[in-house]
Amino acid sequence: MNTDINICNYVEGDSDLIDLVKKTGSLNNSLLGDGGGILAASLRLKNIINRTPLSFNANLSKKYQCNVFLKREDLQVVRSYKLRGAYNMMSSLPKEQLQKGLVCASAGNHAQGFAYSCKKICVKGVVFMPVVTPNQKISQTKMFGEEWIEVKLVGDTFDDCAVAAKTYTLQNKMTFIPPFDDHKIIEGQGTVGLEILEDQPEVDYLFLPVGGGGLSAGVGSYFKTFSQKTVLIGVEPEGAPAMYESFKAGKPVTLESIDRFVDGAAVKRVGDIPFSICKEVLREIHLVPEGKVCTTILKLYSEDAIVSEPAGVLSIAALDDYAEQIKGKNVVCVLSGGNNDIDRMQEIKERSLQYEGLKHYFLIRFAQRPGALKEFVNFVLGENDDITRFEYMQKHNKETGPALVGIELKLKDDYQVLIQNLNKYQINFTELKKDDNLYGYLV
Repeated sequence: MNTDINICNYVEGDSDLIDLVKKTGSLNNSLLGDGGGILAASLRLKNIINRTPLSFNANLSKKYQCNVFLKREDLQVVRSYKLRGAYNMMSSLPKEQLQKGLVCASAGNHAQGFAYSCKKICVKGVVFMPVVTPNQKISQTKMFGEEWIEVKLVGDTFDDCAVAAKTYTLQNKMTFIPPFDDHKIIEGQGTVGLEILEDQPEVDYLFLPVGGGGLSAGVGSYFKTFSQKTVLIGVEPEGAPAMYESFKAGKPVTLESIDRFVDGAAVKRVGDIPFSICKEVLREIHLVPEGKVCTTILKLYSEDAIVSEPAGVLSIAALDDYAEQIKGKNVVCVLSGGNNDIDRMQEIKERSLQYEGLKHYFLIRFAQRPGALKEFVNFVLGENDDITRFEYMQKHNKETGPALVGIELKLKDDYQVLIQNLNKYQINFTELKKDDNLYGYLV
């Protein structure tokens, strides 16, 4: 088959596309779709997005004894890759469909990519967000969309918000732009993979964050066509393992409940289309604890001055578990976004300390005599232990109850010494564990 003729059937007379295909060496029909697939998406996006850098990271490379490159989608126009898919789908729609207006449901990056695309295409867009969405995210969405978008706050959860958005779409004969479950969305996200291979043709391991599956499906498809030797690993938060459980079941499953902390990747159900692609292109799905994500955010900031959102560091957080496999290899981690609300930093630090075993909470019933608290500080606590929270619980009869005490350690091993001292000095205590109902209520 003549490649140039085939290309022109999709994008007539586009010399840039012809050059692009010649550069990559081949053209795979599975990537084409009705509008030219990932290759054509890259042309639609050429003057819209930032071509984000693939940066060699010296600290991670030294730590893991390999070459680690970060695909810096946190440096994208809207600070995440989501713009790629949203604009690719929206700009592919017929003019008469665009004129009726577009709708999306999102509390984060998809909303911002959608809003920016509305402004670029000059089309009216309506963004549905949950009522509980932080003001910072609402303001960012309005900033990117300016007068072209309207924000509607509906429902307490994303699921409620999405139902309302789809109902509104039908009632007003508009078009719904999904966050991941659409071929055009997937093709747009796939341009991340095209750029990676242009900058680094030799990639041994590629780590991809997984939420709904659009990014991993798009990038995975491109790599399976043009770099079959690359091992593709999808990474999900441990508290929202939708793709992981779907892989086990052999079909998309809906989780009953999830931990929404890694909000950019926390979904109850992955997309049907992304799942069908991911099961063919990803070697496996790896789960990372939310606390590990927090530790990675803090290290990335302190060592490389990179501000990332929780979903953005999933790929990097997985490296510890693959340390032996990636030695001496070329490794790429997609840093998918940098929309981190500064108000979350205290929670991020807290979760990191608990995950690292450096923060512990106790209910302590101090002896009702003078000097009991002073003895606790002088004899029970170690030299480097620090009380970061102290709060007396008041009983219903207004008597003083036990104290809630938060203790931060300098070293993880100091925990055993602390427990020994609590027992040695006969302190009446109850340790609060994260999976206890009492922990959630008090801490």
